[in-house]
Amino acid sequence: MVSSRSTCMRRRVGAVLVKDKRILATGYNGPPSGLAHCVDVGCLRERLGIPSGERHEICRGLHAEQNAIIQAALHGVSIRGAQLYTTTFPCIICSKMLINAGIREIFYREGYPDDLSATLLEEAGVKLVRLEV
Repeated sequence: MVSSRSTCMRRRVGAVLVKDKRILATGYNGPPSGLAHCVDVGCLRERLGIPSGERHEICRGLHAEQNAIIQAALHGVSIRGAQLYTTTFPCIICSKMLINAGIREIFYREGYPDDLSATLLEEAGVKLVRLEV
């Protein structure tokens, strides 16, 4: 449901941070607050033919996991020890943030072309669970 708020033209992703069966924060992929959405101004990565999983730095949007972490921080909610439920396996940038935020388990539905991400998450002891659709 959270992913339905996404305004990304390529992939709609939602993330939910949960602890003790309570939702702590949610996020979806899209631009920073107050900025134009990709559906309104177009996608630079699409125009340049950049494949999924590459050149994150030129995307105007934030990933769902990043937005969930930011929402928790804005509202003063600790996410240490929480679980992440997400539609898509986290990229390397999000994975590093999730490790530092203390996320212990990640439940995801779809894969993502980023092998280093899985390597770092496993090295950090984060439990990874792929959900069957």
